[in-house]
Amino acid sequence: MENFAAIDFETANQCRSSVCSVGVVVVRGGQIADTFYSLIYPRPAFFTYWTTQVHGLTMRDVKNAPLFPEVWEKVAPMIAGLPLVAHNSPFDEGCLKAVFSEYGMDYPAYRFHCTCRASRRRLRGVLPNHQLQTVAAYCGYDLTNHHHALADAEACAWIARKILLVE
Repeated sequence: MENFAAIDFETANQCRSSVCSVGVVVVRGGQIADTFYSLIYPRPAFFTYWTTQVHGLTMRDVKNAPLFPEVWEKVAPMIAGLPLVAHNSPFDEGCLKAVFSEYGMDYPAYRFHCTCRASRRRLRGVLPNHQLQTVAAYCGYDLTNHHHALADAEACAWIARKILLVE
């Protein structure tokens, strides 16, 4: 793929609408053209022990963060007209739809592609698993800051440029 936006969300709790950070990497002509990262004040506004164990974020980190609609005002123009790419896209697409619903926002017809599904198809039998860090390493990307939304979006963009064919 030559033109797309890789996106990754982290959530505060088990609710898909509880996005607490977003990372976006815009790729144009096969090259990274822009990046964006923001913390987000989640709804519902609580963190579980387990999610904090995954990404390290707490209420203290997001207490002054903007709400999702304010963050999305910055993201939407960046990704306009581009397909979205995520590793395990049903999760990220589900988060996006849930948070749009949480705020009563009209959901655009975003088109998602999944680097995890692409990895399972193209690298079957080659990798021990198809987790983001495993596929990223295979594609030559060192994901040392896994579960930081921007780092994960960068890894996804790297993978998409290497193995993702338009589905």
